[in-house]
Amino acid sequence: MGSVSTRKIKPRKSPSVKPNFCSDGGQSGGLVENWQELAIAKLGEEVRSNRALRVFLDSCVKCGACTDKCHYFLGDGDPLNMPVARQDLIRGVYRRYFTAAGKFFPKFVGALDLTESLLEDWSTYYYQCSECRRCSVYCPFGIDTAEITMVGRSILDAVGIRQNYIHTVLDNVNRVGNNLGMIGAAIADTLEGLEEDVLEETGVNVKFPLDDTDADVLLLVPSADLFAEPHVDGLIGCAKIFHQQGIRWTLSTEASEAANFALFIGDDEKMQQMTRHVRDTALKLGVKQVLVGECGHAWRVASSYWPDITGNGLTADFETLHICEFTYDLLRKNRLQLDRSVHNNKVITFHDSCNVARGSRMGEYPRDVYRIPRALLQAACDNFVDMAPDTICEHTFCCGGGGGLLTDELMEVRVSGASPRVSALEDVIANQGVTHMAAICAICKSQFRSVLPKFDLDMNMIVSLHQIVGDAVVLNSET
Repeated sequence: MGSVSTRKIKPRKSPSVKPNFCSDGGQSGGLVENWQELAIAKLGEEVRSNRALRVFLDSCVKCGACTDKCHYFLGDGDPLNMPVARQDLIRGVYRRYFTAAGKFFPKFVGALDLTESLLEDWSTYYYQCSECRRCSVYCPFGIDTAEITMVGRSILDAVGIRQNYIHTVLDNVNRVGNNLGMIGAAIADTLEGLEEDVLEETGVNVKFPLDDTDADVLLLVPSADLFAEPHVDGLIGCAKIFHQQGIRWTLSTEASEAANFALFIGDDEKMQQMTRHVRDTALKLGVKQVLVGECGHAWRVASSYWPDITGNGLTADFETLHICEFTYDLLRKNRLQLDRSVHNNKVITFHDSCNVARGSRMGEYPRDVYRIPRALLQAACDNFVDMAPDTICEHTFCCGGGGGLLTDELMEVRVSGASPRVSALEDVIANQGVTHMAAICAICKSQFRSVLPKFDLDMNMIVSLHQIVGDAVVLNSET
């Protein structure tokens, strides 16, 4: 094959930013010796096994419908952050090596040789995509940039360029069962402290069981729920609901994590491994239900991938639900006792997390994924308002820190990516007096606590949905 001239790149508005890459034995953070051959073979494997990917790569007509839909492009104006341009970083290589036109007339079809320079762009721009899928909502052909991003990251992994943050998390899960590497004794100590805090606050002895084989319900939570605000307040809210309803529930030291970071790099094998670990733990405990807590990508994996990995849900032996579905079922059966007056001084809005809003199912009907969280907030408080219609539900803006981007070296990217959502939030603060924004994703909550101060907004205005519901739960006094 002859050489292909390099593509023309418009000047960038700001310097490119990319994450740190691993430099541990054999995975050098640089390229393996036969990187080009390996990368092309990996792309060929993806194209052959993933029919949707081939359709996405073949069907784009450059109509521009996605151009201004990416929050990173809106935030920094970098032309390679337009979804179509980000897709073309792989599409050009696909055309060069896997289409007849690209092999014989490469310049006429935008075909690109896979060079180190191009791979450098992959390592930058596939980590300036949070895989939120907002662009796919507006694409007339339904092209899913998230799928293309995951393929790009998977190929980078295969040739030795492995993102440090994501792989550190995956290593922790493999080692001890949660993202942050918390050992069982630390989890037990944390839960004991939460019991003391809730008892002091409410006078009620609310329990946080761990590894309870008599439980009916296993709750999977993001690691942050065990130690950080506002996440821990959401876990407390769940515990209050379980206590009020007399539900036997438990957390687990072996499967203490809801998250599945393998989704971010399209690693099916690791996704399956983590899913089977949850299944085995649930079977060992003998629970009847597995509830996935407030973690967006965990619920996307659970609702969209678990059935394919292990059959009906995790197995036919127990039911899998999102915690919002579980709480909403109590609400619609008039079992949930709430005192809305505790939130009289709040005006609350809701941030639809991308992986829930555009990649998951919840409830009985398609739009329940939007309706159920809002119904819970409206049941718990009198003052709920939505942001502008073109920024919520399937149109929601990403928080800017999802998809494996929640790492300090990408703070510049995270802030620019958050700006469209923050702009919508500022509108309802100014016009409707919003004081708090609820979310059901641990990454969203962590991201907003980091970036809101950079927009002169209070980090404490971001709250867990189950914190709002939990604070309104009526608990009976105990001695």
